[in-house]
Amino acid sequence: MVSARSVTVTPSSLTYADVPWIIQHREDRCTLCGQCTAICPKESIELTYRRVRMPKLEILSKKRGSDYKTFTGIRQKTTMANACIGCGMCSMVCPNEAIGPVANTNENRALFYNNMKGEPNKRGGRRNVEGPTLLDRIMFDRISMLTDPALDAGRHEFNVTTTLGRVLSPEEFLENTISGGWIPPTREIFPFVIGSMSFGALSPNMWLGMLQGVAYCNEVLGLPVVMCTGEGGCPPWVLRSPYLKYIILQIASGYFGWDEIIRAIPDMQCLPAAIEIKYGQGAKPGDGGLLMWYKVSKLIARLRGVPEAVDLPSPPVHQTLYSIEESVMKMIQTLSMAFEHKVPVYPKISASTSAKSVLNNLVRNPYAAGLMIDGIDGGTGAAYNVSMDATGHPVASCVRECYLDLAAQGKQNEIPIFAAGGIGKNGNVAQNGMALVMLGASGVHIGKYIMQAVAGCLGNEKNRCNVCNVGICPKGITSQNPKLYRRLDQDKVAERVSEVFMSINTEVKKIMAPLGRSQSLPVGMSDALGIADKAAAERLQIKYVC
Repeated sequence: MVSARSVTVTPSSLTYADVPWIIQHREDRCTLCGQCTAICPKESIELTYRRVRMPKLEILSKKRGSDYKTFTGIRQKTTMANACIGCGMCSMVCPNEAIGPVANTNENRALFYNNMKGEPNKRGGRRNVEGPTLLDRIMFDRISMLTDPALDAGRHEFNVTTTLGRVLSPEEFLENTISGGWIPPTREIFPFVIGSMSFGALSPNMWLGMLQGVAYCNEVLGLPVVMCTGEGGCPPWVLRSPYLKYIILQIASGYFGWDEIIRAIPDMQCLPAAIEIKYGQGAKPGDGGLLMWYKVSKLIARLRGVPEAVDLPSPPVHQTLYSIEESVMKMIQTLSMAFEHKVPVYPKISASTSAKSVLNNLVRNPYAAGLMIDGIDGGTGAAYNVSMDATGHPVASCVRECYLDLAAQGKQNEIPIFAAGGIGKNGNVAQNGMALVMLGASGVHIGKYIMQAVAGCLGNEKNRCNVCNVGICPKGITSQNPKLYRRLDQDKVAERVSEVFMSINTEVKKIMAPLGRSQSLPVGMSDALGIADKAAAERLQIKYVC
């Protein structure tokens, strides 16, 4: 008999019906090979045994008894520290299809215990919002027929590039050309940019595989794809390599990796594509960046000039700047001078109702090469739930408002607006990106979609996996643990990058062809858009269709 005193039940004790993912295990198929327990990143399952009573009844006798049998098998842990995240790695390695996670349809009581030890729950990944987004519901409804014939996307030549950098008005350009004045630097790039994911947030195999794929896109496929480093810089050899021209170097409020960039300037074989100064992040505006200690390996510590295995928080703002005007004077002009005014320099801000004020300050300064606006639907690393779910501003209306303000000033073709935040969230990356282009963006940054499409990220909007922040990524995408990131084949990552951008390029042409456009990206061509949502149509100033 088991004494009631030997059973420990605490206020946070959970049952299998309380955790978000339940592991279903078939003992009749299991051979107890142990592969599932070895690969589980959360150690949610363990090999254990149980003693089961087997009733024994003799038919010809009234005597009854019991036999006991011991079963060995896989059991799920129900503690919050070991709660299953639904990644499905156990089912991937099981040779007998004997195990796999299933989403709990019962009430998820574990939500109330995410704040154990007095710390609100942090998660990596993205906002957990289901269903089509606003961008998914926008339709391209202007179809050229007879007087302005549609183009054959398979046979015509299309110019699908965009401009990164400030473009002078024809009058200013002519005047500066004649007088020998300064012409702002620009880059002709593919409008879909790999967004800021740092060398540290991503594993070495993932980050360098993306760079390898970007180089292949440029040098073999002729697609001028660029990628942003995120905060933390990049390996010194990359800064001194010919691949630097495909990279946007980001400088954030923590200035991690900046020392390596400064030291490498005299030895750079080429200039970077641009410099991005990060002031805000759409998924957690008002918070600085945070690379948790789990991911600060010896390599990352050396690159960033910090001790190993310590949290690396960035301040929420640049500590020496108090306004966007001061930012333009200090940061943008200083970095322009550091690269001899040959590299576009632009700021990245969180989408908000004050974005238009920032843009108007940038318009007045010739050194500002554009504006990057990051919306609430973007993914991020370590962020509190309240930041990811309820803080920020959607990117579509913010970009539209800024573009219309530029148009009112006659400056819409001079300073580019780039957008990010939830693009390709449900897989419709070309549709979402081109909708933003027609709302006024010159290009878009994509991050989460790249991880999903290129490396097979297991996270989703239903809170599956989403442990990018704690260094236990089961696919090795966001881990600095060699045992994990060696699962990721760098060459396969590069191959998938090229395939993804070839696919995006084809879809962009399929969208441009019915519009009758081939020689330029349809930036601000809002008359080609419609949506079956009257409030959204009025807010975005596009057609209401139903």
